[in-house]
Amino acid sequence: MPETVTLDRFDRALLAEVQADTLTPARILAERIGLSESAVLRRLRRLRQEGVIVADVAVVHPAVLGTPLCLHVLVSLERETSDRLDAFVRTLRGRPEVRAAWYVTGEADFVIELRLPGMADYEAFTRAVFHDDPNVKAFRTLVAMRQVIGI
Repeated sequence: MPETVTLDRFDRALLAEVQADTLTPARILAERIGLSESAVLRRLRRLRQEGVIVADVAVVHPAVLGTPLCLHVLVSLERETSDRLDAFVRTLRGRPEVRAAWYVTGEADFVIELRLPGMADYEAFTRAVFHDDPNVKAFRTLVAMRQVIGI
């Protein structure tokens, strides 16, 4: 796990800007946060080197890609031994429908975010990933009706 770094108000303002749009030119970022362009570039380089910024990504519209259905699935396992946890994570990593997954505490062991074309695809996913895995005790599905915060 990366160490905690100290961020000043300029770092935080810069991070807010690049999280909204990573393609904003340094000149514009400098104007918005009140620094020179060279200072912005130095800070961005440092934030990447220190592991604060871990990736520059493109956010794509799921419906345009043919995956408008967003599901969050809470999965409970029978046993949480290291080998069984690792095997389940490997399965999730091998599935393109899985957009994100978290190992959590509480009611479930995992929370999984899926993007799929439709419910028939979800049924096929549940059969292959949940029903065919004897270590999956139960799963509960939450269907997103629409996204209200975020991109």
